[in-house]
Amino acid sequence: MRQMVAYNALQVLFVLVFAPLYSGVISRLKEIVQSKRGPSIFQPYRDLWKLFHKDEVVSFETTWIFRITPYLVFVAPIFVVTLIPVLTDYPLAFAFMGDMLAAGFFLALGGFFAALAAVDTGNPFGPMGASRTRMVGFLAEPVFMIVFFTVSFVAQSTIPYVVQQSWIASVAIFFSPAHVLLLVAFFMLILAEGGRIPVDNPTGHFELAMIDESKGLEYSGRGAALTKWGGQMKFLVLACVFLNVLLAPWGLASGQSIVQVLIAIPLILVKILIFAGVLVMIETSLSKLRLFRISEFLGAAFIVSVAAMIVSIFVGGVI
Repeated sequence: MRQMVAYNALQVLFVLVFAPLYSGVISRLKEIVQSKRGPSIFQPYRDLWKLFHKDEVVSFETTWIFRITPYLVFVAPIFVVTLIPVLTDYPLAFAFMGDMLAAGFFLALGGFFAALAAVDTGNPFGPMGASRTRMVGFLAEPVFMIVFFTVSFVAQSTIPYVVQQSWIASVAIFFSPAHVLLLVAFFMLILAEGGRIPVDNPTGHFELAMIDESKGLEYSGRGAALTKWGGQMKFLVLACVFLNVLLAPWGLASGQSIVQVLIAIPLILVKILIFAGVLVMIETSLSKLRLFRISEFLGAAFIVSVAAMIVSIFVGGVI
């Protein structure tokens, strides 16, 4: 039991340490593709260090919601890490405390409080971005639910570790139409929830066009650092769910020795790096959608997820 708890802590440490690096690699690759020099891949670490050492300024008009939101945004992805396979393909100490729906709930909870905190400041740009974020969330959450319901039909479970093993157990299930459609829907969801192009541009700083970034405009110092770090961890956690549970459940440690778990770290990093390259190619080949066309993008993701569920029900039983 102590060993399982230690490996869970190692998974949390993995996400804490490498989430800024993942963000830095994507930013650096985008600059290279666009023939720019760009910042170092370690720039997110420098930004966090700088923010943690700055004074925090909080308006007298804000309430307790504004003050606790950075901690909720930071902690929510950590809860999810204890439920999903990040380094091991066998369940750890807290794996059965929640399923994939619970993981989606924790991530949505942090986003909900971030939207409330943006409204709490009274800054006109904060509520504008919060309303846009809620619009994206309102359209994205049904896709989350349909994707997980489809997974439950195929794998007969919504526990991430059980789902991950079901894809390995059967080649027919892995290459089934339902699984392919499910991957497409979840990938579109990652673009929306991660604030990536074509839904949003995380590098844009024009207040009137911001969606996800506008929620943290009023934060400074430690609050801004926790909010930024929490967003980076959320993006990495979604990538881990996509890669380790749905797309490529390989490279994870199968044995319980510490050597096998440590060997899994570079393997997972290579897999994430390849995924980052795919994201960069998509982002650099598309332009940001107009605000009212985002609903069409997420509507398409919803239709794809529903199609995956229909196929999983009617085509060959359990596919």
